[in-house]
Amino acid sequence: MATIIILLMAYLIGSVPFAMVASKLFHLPDPRTYGSKNPGATNVLRSGKIAAAVVTLLGDAGKGWLAVELARAYVSIEGGEYELISGAALCVFLGHLFPIFLNFKGGKGVATAAGVLLGLNLLLGSLVILTWIIVAAVSRLSSLSALTAAVLAPIYSYLIFDWDTPVWVVIMISLLLILRHRANIVNLIEGKETRIGKKATDKT
Repeated sequence: MATIIILLMAYLIGSVPFAMVASKLFHLPDPRTYGSKNPGATNVLRSGKIAAAVVTLLGDAGKGWLAVELARAYVSIEGGEYELISGAALCVFLGHLFPIFLNFKGGKGVATAAGVLLGLNLLLGSLVILTWIIVAAVSRLSSLSALTAAVLAPIYSYLIFDWDTPVWVVIMISLLLILRHRANIVNLIEGKETRIGKKATDKT
């Protein structure tokens, strides 16, 4: 029963839409109505309000980290398997992708994945975030940065965990993240992808 509660709690934490929360706080339009229509930090940045994007980024990453840490705290106090921590990691990520509070239509999961990976292993999360930063600095393309990080994350995870359970969770998260970027992949191929920091327009 405790396992079900922890996994459900992780999903509900993941379902909190910080893009919507930040937009309300800063009196911005619904991020699902402009830019990429994605309720995430990169799209909120297109509103021109950097502070709102930062709140979204920290909130989405923070909830991923929090869910993993809560599961770890339970395991350390009550005992249990590491699989519960990995399960919470996957559930909080699924909560962001399919949030009950937004009719199961959520974001792409980049920031939440980063928080989850930091929670699973500080080195793993740091390597993935560093990968994103390097690619973003060179290309100014958030989607390309996310896709590169998603491809490399399982490799980093394998080097750290070998074939333990976290590796399979990281692989699932990476595959889901890539699937959420299908439209971005098409735009990248066609050279139409919007660069980081570009404000949304009516035609975007």
